[in-house]
Amino acid sequence: MYYVPDGTTLAGFYECKECANRFLSIQVGPSLVCPYCGEQPNMEIGPDEEMPVATETAKLISVVQGEEEVARMDALLSLAVTGGDYNWM
Repeated sequence: MYYVPDGTTLAGFYECKECANRFLSIQVGPSLVCPYCGEQPNMEIGPDEEMPVATETAKLISVVQGEEEVARMDALLSLAVTGGDYNWM
């Protein structure tokens, strides 16, 4: 799961069009590289290899503002990932 620190007051709610995962991010912009399926460039490539291009497949759904709202959305996403088992909290 993507980590959002406690006390965050502004976060973006994203959905990846490739893997359909939803996540919160403290980076807010129109699109991001998906932390689940996005390929991070490997800086240890050889001279004959091409540098992979990081594709921004996660699109912004909404901006979540306020510390309580961000914490609530983070808890809801955690419940969705765990299959609704709220006993872990």
